[in-house]
Amino acid sequence: MQASCIGTRLFQRTVHRLLISRFFSAKASSLLSGLPAKLAQSQPMFQVPANDLRILAEPKEFYASLLDMIQQAQERIFLSSLYIGSGETELVDALGLALQKNPRLQVHLQLDLNRSTRPGASSTARLLLPLLRAYPNRVKVHLFRSPSLRGLLAKIVPPRFNEGWGTWHAKIYGADSDLIISGANLNSNYFTNRRDRYISFTKQQSLANYCYGYLSAVSAFSYRLLPSDDPSFPLGPHSYRQEDYNVIWDRPDEHPHTINESFQAALSSFQTAARISGPQGFDENRVGIFPIIQGGQFNIREEESILNLLFDHLRGVQARPLLDLTSGYFNLYKPYQNLILRASNVTTRIVAASPKANGFYGSKGVSGRIPEGYTILERRFMELVKHSNSNVELDQWEREGWTYHAKGLWLSPDAESDPVLTLFGSTNLNARSAHIDTELSFMMVVPPSNEPEVASANHVLRRRLAEEVASIRKHVTPWTGHDRHVRFATPMMLRIVEDML
Repeated sequence: MQASCIGTRLFQRTVHRLLISRFFSAKASSLLSGLPAKLAQSQPMFQVPANDLRILAEPKEFYASLLDMIQQAQERIFLSSLYIGSGETELVDALGLALQKNPRLQVHLQLDLNRSTRPGASSTARLLLPLLRAYPNRVKVHLFRSPSLRGLLAKIVPPRFNEGWGTWHAKIYGADSDLIISGANLNSNYFTNRRDRYISFTKQQSLANYCYGYLSAVSAFSYRLLPSDDPSFPLGPHSYRQEDYNVIWDRPDEHPHTINESFQAALSSFQTAARISGPQGFDENRVGIFPIIQGGQFNIREEESILNLLFDHLRGVQARPLLDLTSGYFNLYKPYQNLILRASNVTTRIVAASPKANGFYGSKGVSGRIPEGYTILERRFMELVKHSNSNVELDQWEREGWTYHAKGLWLSPDAESDPVLTLFGSTNLNARSAHIDTELSFMMVVPPSNEPEVASANHVLRRRLAEEVASIRKHVTPWTGHDRHVRFATPMMLRIVEDML
């Protein structure tokens, strides 16, 4: 009798889950109908089983996964970040041990030149010199420099501020066929108490090859870092020696300040080739991953096109979808503001960093006013919200002892449903990401499926995305920007640097 009751309850639960799944699938199908095909017309597409994808929750989990990938690597490690923190000896030692253990292993690092070569003993460049000396044929370090900072400005702008003219900003961490896509840099606070996002892919050869190929394309327009152990080493045009290392420009027929057209052509050709060689048609039993390159200074504006496409699609949806959006640096690009403000059928919840959670809070000098600058920008945005027909809520994130660096968006069929789409990667969705920095982000589409096993895996992934949103919103409070103090000179500073924030 007892066994019969247990069996009945299990049957009832199974039926209940099936009914909920079918109800959710209907709403998800309605929201996503036709969208993957539209995305695939302009972007490369990769299709991944949901079981091979994980949403990492905490900085320490990101760091542990990164070290594990490095330790397990057999053929290649490829890491792309703005910089590597000068104190990250454990990370560099892990790379060295992996190289020592496996003679076939190659290591490729793609970083930003200005951030990585700041003068002094604590630069990223100097941190990496022991690796380059120990494995000169197996370690490659490339440093991308924005061509926008040139002429007299390049000579007079202090190193602390030269990032204002553009950085290499993509965050890709790969080993063999495994990947972590994030917005986090390789520095201790990103491994401990700086909130970001991290999405891990296991055994995804095609997607890993795409990311590796993207970094290879960029490296052709980057400087190489080499030790300057030999003072007689010949330096070609536009190369230079700094402290105890050389910065080598390998394109003697092209000035590094005039690469805009050739760089744009190279990345466009790369994207086109990746799109043409990808799958034809969207498989509803797999998760769709669509890479998006944004480099406004090179007239590469895929992110803008894709967000326009998404909001055009949402205008034709009968229900009221829920859009969650976040940026640690909330200076929402004006065309994106317009998309949100005009989407009267979409409920939008935005999370921005509170002043205390802003990475510049407490900084010395002018940069200490940056959180106040964001307060002014938030006030302007909320004034636009007040005079629009939109349904927009702005909240602020704050957690004692933490800073906030998460970015992206999540789209759900309605407020009671889990997300079916997310945008993740390096973009902050602000004017700087649109115009100045070079970004790589990804749009993920999680479709419903008629196959029970696949539907269950996709449902779990959507639940993890919902938990990611909930874990961010756990530390939010209603926006209090109107009550914050802004010092007299801050608006004047903002007029100068607004598009750099």
